Amino acid sequence: MQELSSLNSLFKQYAKGILDKREFEGLIFKILLKNSAYFYLFEGDEEETIDYLCWLYPRLSQAIKNYKETGASFAAYISALVRCSVREYISRQANHYITEYAAWTAQAVDMEVRNSEPEYPEKRPEPKIILNPRQILLLLLKSYYFVSDDFLERIALSIGMEKEKLKKMIEDIRKQRVQREEDIRILKERIHCQFYRCIAFEKRLCAVAQDSSHYEKMTARLERARIRLATMRKRLAGIRMDATNQQIAEILGISKGTVASGLFALRTRLKINEEADANITKN
Repeated sequence: MQELSSLNSLFKQYAKGILDKREFEGLIFKILLKNSAYFYLFEGDEEETIDYLCWLYPRLSQAIKNYKETGASFAAYISALVRCSVREYISRQANHYITEYAAWTAQAVDMEVRNSEPEYPEKRPEPKIILNPRQILLLLLKSYYFVSDDFLERIALSIGMEKEKLKKMIEDIRKQRVQREEDIRILKERIHCQFYRCIAFEKRLCAVAQDSSHYEKMTARLERARIRLATMRKRLAGIRMDATNQQIAEILGISKGTVASGLFALRTRLKINEEADANITKN
């Protein structure tokens, strides 16, 4: 083929520096695509041929580096590369299709694509819980971290409160959360330092004679360090990220007991509702 034989002249131009590597590889790509029928590539399927040539590109680039003008011409060298690599490409594609088919077949059972639509039982009326505005407000402040502006606007209308006032309450609690997060970060750093301080005391204690007064002093220091570490860990575990009743009481300007009693009444009503729903389901 005339186009294939032109590969030899193109290689000479590349060897002399007339063509750079990128231009040379691009011209080879075009020649192979134009002469795909010569190599019996995918029965003239241009799209599949382009996919193959893209897959071949790294090998082609390496082949250009490895070619030496001894023996076969560059055109014959490239022709041999294409004929050998096309068999490998077809084999890889076949393995890919088989693996993909097996994977989807295995998943078909799990997806239950052949099952008919399930029959759902008749929906039972859910018992309604009527909350007063104060209970809604307490519940909202308890759940401050998950409240969006859109939801806040709807709640403000339902409880008869201005959105901006309600939003300020939420922001005040969130600011306190940010401060608690900073306190937790600092406390974790202190726990980290205290932990390694205990390790240092233990190492020093191993190097001191047990019958010396220094050993007793080091033992006492280690014991105090361990107690302090345990206290710091207990304090960290006790830090709450949700809004406390005291915080809500301060924001609303009411007593902590009023907040606690309101939330207790709400929990009681929810528990009664759950028990009633369970009895309906059994019956």
